Amino acid sequence: MNIAAAANETMAHNSNLLVYSAMAIYTLAFLAHMAEWVFGSRSKVGRTAAALTAPAAAPAASATQGAQRGGTAVLERPKVITKAVAGSRDVPDGPGAAGGTEKGDLYGRIAVSLTVLAWALHVGGVVTRALSVERAPWGNMYEFSTTFAAVAVGLYLLLLALKKNVRWIGLPLVTTVLLDLGLAVSVLYTASDQLVPALHSYWLWIHVSCAIISGAALYLGAVATLLFLFRDRYEARLADPAGKQPGAFATSVLERLPAAASLDKFAYRINATVFPLWTFTIIAGAIWAEAAWGRYWGWDPKEVWSFITWVAYACYLHARATAGWKGRKAAWLGLIAFVCYLFNYYGVNIFVTGLHSYAGV
Repeated sequence: MNIAAAANETMAHNSNLLVYSAMAIYTLAFLAHMAEWVFGSRSKVGRTAAALTAPAAAPAASATQGAQRGGTAVLERPKVITKAVAGSRDVPDGPGAAGGTEKGDLYGRIAVSLTVLAWALHVGGVVTRALSVERAPWGNMYEFSTTFAAVAVGLYLLLLALKKNVRWIGLPLVTTVLLDLGLAVSVLYTASDQLVPALHSYWLWIHVSCAIISGAALYLGAVATLLFLFRDRYEARLADPAGKQPGAFATSVLERLPAAASLDKFAYRINATVFPLWTFTIIAGAIWAEAAWGRYWGWDPKEVWSFITWVAYACYLHARATAGWKGRKAAWLGLIAFVCYLFNYYGVNIFVTGLHSYAGV
């Protein structure tokens, strides 16, 4: 028995070391992402020149094509552009954080490589924590936070592996992961221990894992939604020459992001895809509650705020289908819904007492 306890304590110690090591590598990835954005901003002059010369080159090219076709100019069929939001502007995506520069792209690739390494250490820390407690590694807020961050980074790397244009998420993602892990190891840390009797169920694996995956995906959607609001205002100011124009710093950052329509579409697809999983999370929680406490629903604070979060995202999805609420109004609803998710996690667990009070802080 003592040997087993010593082995578990050793694995718990190794878990902490892996998490701290992951934080160190995430910090290097953060610096590399910052370098990517910094060196990408230096290509502004080149991009501006290309944008100014492209329209002038187009008529000349058309004339050349006309001459080659017997001296008669032939108009090309215009490309069809699908807008994500009714009334949105036809603006191409920006060149990305690297700004189209080789040096910026190099630092971006280094940042992604460091993120992969940090994520591998991070996952190792979560797994060794599970081995040390011999259960699912999300029985308290420390374990939930570390697992949540690992899943969020994993989803980001999966999108990159699928060749999606999401490297712009890298800097805000790594920044928030560092904040999340820093809070976890300094404020939320709980030593390895067994669960309260109510949590001894296979539903722990089902219900909480779905909550973690849902939250990680909703986080990515929230980042895209927030950036959409900034980029949309930026495009609106550019479209109004008589109005107040964006500052140099805002221009340097926002001009490299995807277009507002692309950000809006990305956020919507993420939220719409994960909404059924969040719905199942609540249903699974109700089934587990019946098995543990003899009732499906008891208006516990955690249950109430899970339902409020569900309603908020349902309102967001409904707003997306309503002409008058698309765009910025729907985006604000999406951010409010994610704030509800955050309060459901931090606020309810720390400040509200209920049957789900397993914070361990």
